[in-house]
Amino acid sequence: MQKTISLLKRENELTIIDTPLDINLEISHLAYAEVKKDDGGKALLFTNVMDGDKKFDEDVVMNLFGSYKRCELIFGKGIEDVANEIETLLHMKPPSGFGEKISMAQNLFSLKNIFPKRSNKKGACQEVIFEGDDINLKDLPILKTWEQDGGAFITMGQVYTQSFDGELQNLGMYRLQVYDNKTLGMHWQIHKDASHFFDQYQKAGKNMPVSIAIGGDPLYTWCATAPLPYGVNELLLYGFIKKEPAKLVKSITNDIYIPSDVDYVIEGWVDPSEMKVEGPFGDHTGYYTLEEPYPSLEVSAITKKRNSTFVATVVGKPPLEDKYMGWPTERIFLPLLKTTAPALVDYHMPENGVFHNLILAKMETHYRGHAKQFMHVFWGAGQMSFVKQAIFLDDNAPKLTNYEVLTAYILNRFTSKSIFISEGINDALDHSSDEALVGGKLGIDVTASRSPEAPTLLSDDKLLEKIKECVDDAVSLHQHMRNTKNPITLISVNKTKNAKDYFKSLKKLKEFMKIVVFIDHEANDVQNAYMSVWRVVNNMDAQRDVFMDGEFIGIDGTNKNELDGFKRRWPDDVNCTLSVVNKLKKLGLWNLDESLEKKYQLY
Repeated sequence: MQKTISLLKRENELTIIDTPLDINLEISHLAYAEVKKDDGGKALLFTNVMDGDKKFDEDVVMNLFGSYKRCELIFGKGIEDVANEIETLLHMKPPSGFGEKISMAQNLFSLKNIFPKRSNKKGACQEVIFEGDDINLKDLPILKTWEQDGGAFITMGQVYTQSFDGELQNLGMYRLQVYDNKTLGMHWQIHKDASHFFDQYQKAGKNMPVSIAIGGDPLYTWCATAPLPYGVNELLLYGFIKKEPAKLVKSITNDIYIPSDVDYVIEGWVDPSEMKVEGPFGDHTGYYTLEEPYPSLEVSAITKKRNSTFVATVVGKPPLEDKYMGWPTERIFLPLLKTTAPALVDYHMPENGVFHNLILAKMETHYRGHAKQFMHVFWGAGQMSFVKQAIFLDDNAPKLTNYEVLTAYILNRFTSKSIFISEGINDALDHSSDEALVGGKLGIDVTASRSPEAPTLLSDDKLLEKIKECVDDAVSLHQHMRNTKNPITLISVNKTKNAKDYFKSLKKLKEFMKIVVFIDHEANDVQNAYMSVWRVVNNMDAQRDVFMDGEFIGIDGTNKNELDGFKRRWPDDVNCTLSVVNKLKKLGLWNLDESLEKKYQLY
């Protein structure tokens, strides 16, 4: 970590904040503003960290991964270079000549370094050891990020676990709530490897050992997020990228091995017979995830370096640090995803789709119905199975990150025949489906060239006037992508009915509109395409919220309630606390442009 901080200083990628700031909201709010800047801002090193009147000895660093440049500095190489190495290995053929034999030998020889190495000695992470009555999680500068959070949470923890038989090791990242001095919540969702291991310990009636590392080489933290198949140790990926093995030492009070150079280790045991209510937590969806029971860790030791730095991130509405952390994931795992879905050419996860809510995919199509077949493959491929909405394009489509051009390409080929609705598993953080973990899937197939008819366009004012004659609750309107054959009419409403009733009332106006999207007037801006995409893909369940009448398509992106027959509790948006923002502005620390505050809807 100290090497990384020195590197970021040399590269002008670090801002040092010496002003005293509190772990309760202040530090996280400033980091949240920083990552909203167009370039992702700088990494922030807080050197005067407070909890009320209590001052911590250690610094806190945030936004480490928050730019494309910093990601490549942390990886030590180009991200595409890593992806190309993986693709080369996956497609390695028998060598035909001496030169190819030498090249293959070099590639294979480098693989000897991917396997972690265990040491019998203590590591730098164990220079200071706290056990028994000396254990106190509140002596660590663990942040409370949002006003409605259930408490302070570790957000950049590397969670090391192993299977009951000890044969499989896993490194994952899960949020960890501080309950008291010695207890942490373990928010591992049901599809995570640690949760599978937990099931094994639960069946055996044995406590589960867990060690949580913080800091060290930031690449450990990224590897903890990598969507590797079950049973594959994420530290193998670390060795592959670094071309040197992760050096491990045994925890003090359990048998879990952790990297020797991390800054902190929190060791303990999970009792499978006990669950605690965890949350709420302002999550990367931009909403609070609600209270639910999860396992908890009873801490048996805390160890640390003498010169330690605490690492944290902040999540909420996009864009966030995970935008940049997701970029290497997207690029590096493309070759692996192609082994499951060979027709895949490329894919992209827009940050305002918060990864599991919207994915764009480019594919080769070889026969009629190929895209529909591919959707089933895609939704069955590891963590891609949690994707709610996916748009599939042919391999002649524009670059997937050229959003304006790509959107026009999609809308000029889209008809009602492009829509495919299915059902499948949802991410545990999804709040929109009628039941937890299961909901609608929307696939849009624009691989084939179709010729939709364009509507007769009216000005926004004239169209809104006509709409208000049909829908009393309509407040404002904007037609996006008017230059295409399928302009998107975004209507804000003060909702007193199910949106399907609004859609039915507008059928008489369908000569003027093709795609109609409803959002709540409160907290939304129909002119703001970026945040409207975020809102709608968060709030919709395709089975319930997509309406069709021929080529007239409706989408309900409103918050759901009893008008929709929705029984679950709808979560609040994640918003900054204005008094905290005003304090940071008064201190001269908050320098986010007001236009970006408005664009990303910070309040």
